[in-house]
Amino acid sequence: MKIGILSDSHSRSDYTEIVINHLKEQGAQFLVHAGDLCIEDNLKLLHNSKLVYVTVFGNNDYSLLGLSDKYKIKKEPYYFKIKDITFKLMHLPYYLNSDSNIVIFGHTHEFECSYTNNTLFVNPGEVCARQKPLSECVLLEIKENEYIINYYFRDINTNNFKKEEYKYERK
Repeated sequence: MKIGILSDSHSRSDYTEIVINHLKEQGAQFLVHAGDLCIEDNLKLLHNSKLVYVTVFGNNDYSLLGLSDKYKIKKEPYYFKIKDITFKLMHLPYYLNSDSNIVIFGHTHEFECSYTNNTLFVNPGEVCARQKPLSECVLLEIKENEYIINYYFRDINTNNFKKEEYKYERK
């Protein structure tokens, strides 16, 4: 199973579209957005991706409250399940505990991943390239005994994504 993870698009729907297309090209079957979409255009891109997606409100998404039903935006922390894997999705990293198999968060604009107490923690970084000239995302591949995190980042002045891979044995 491959899950595309992104966060902190802010008003950069152009970068969001590039990231979503890249994740789809890498085989993403689902999309997870950890908030701060900020504009409806970013929600439309998720919807038009034709992939099953889930997203939560970020601290800059107040203008999207009226669209929560149309685009199924959830309040954080939002718990869900894909197959037999439990997820906790949030924007703000306030609930970072091991109460799910995978915890996804955003807000800090910094990529990070770790595996602690049998829980995978992932922050995909920022799509918007606000704090650095990189547009970032993650493709999470879940195998029977392994998590593979492919961290993708693209200098906004180039067209190519670079990749770093992290592997954790699932227990």
